[in-house]
Amino acid sequence: MEVTILGCYSATPRTFNHPTSQVLNIANHLFLIDCGEGTQVELRRHRIKFSRIKHVFISHLHGDHFFGLIGLISTFSLLGRETDLHIYGPKGIKEIITLQLKLSKAWTSYGLYFHELTSKSPQVIFEDDKVSVETIPLDHRVYTNGFLFKEKEGDRKLLMNEVLNYDIDKAYYRSIKKGKDVTLDDGTVIENKLLTGPPPPIKSYAFCSDTSYLPSIIEQIKKVTALYHESTFLESHVHLCKSTKHSTAKQAAQIASQAEAKQLILGHYSTRYDNINLFKEEAKACFENVVLAEDGKTISFD
Repeated sequence: MEVTILGCYSATPRTFNHPTSQVLNIANHLFLIDCGEGTQVELRRHRIKFSRIKHVFISHLHGDHFFGLIGLISTFSLLGRETDLHIYGPKGIKEIITLQLKLSKAWTSYGLYFHELTSKSPQVIFEDDKVSVETIPLDHRVYTNGFLFKEKEGDRKLLMNEVLNYDIDKAYYRSIKKGKDVTLDDGTVIENKLLTGPPPPIKSYAFCSDTSYLPSIIEQIKKVTALYHESTFLESHVHLCKSTKHSTAKQAAQIASQAEAKQLILGHYSTRYDNINLFKEEAKACFENVVLAEDGKTISFD
């Protein structure tokens, strides 16, 4: 599991920085999370294959989180894309995008499917045999969701030294990894726990976009492998959080600490700050394992 930061600033693009956008590589999926201006340029810059992106998750309908989407959709068509694209976002995202396509007479060459969200409670919005994605309801000035990406438990690990002690046909290896016991030809039952070890630990990624300090999310993201949490302000400007419904680096760290996250990634910095290292310093007073989101940075999770 790894995440590539395509943009990490709030509100407006800067000369060398972009608004929020990330690509999460998990369980053989490449998920695009938010799509601020410049997203497709950054995808090219970091040589991320457009064709691998089949699912886009938009947290809310403020421009710095989705203004890059219509451009990306149009480019996919110009490149002759045939693979379906699924977009998950607040109610209204379909109207915004289809109006632009309609007025420019630029319908897509591929299937474009919208999954509009309205629930204020967590809900699973994508699931297959390897990973699930559920919403994390947040508290912002407009309807907003974060997203929790979570691997499903994998196969158990074959202990070959133990397996070879028995006359077990290789045809049974797959079912053994799935947790099944083995019955030998003489009727002897070999318990699975004697033949396998536990599967790899499940990894998870919580993306908490624009939100005020919201302790109610802690239980849902408990023990998450990595938490991305917006940190628009430093504590010196905490008074701005109430009117803007944003968080400080300290508040993000408090959430990470209470959720027992393994790692905290800060981002969505206000452009009023020239030195983003101040965010890390502030957060580390509450939570030790802090990483700063920076344009172009790829963060891997062991």
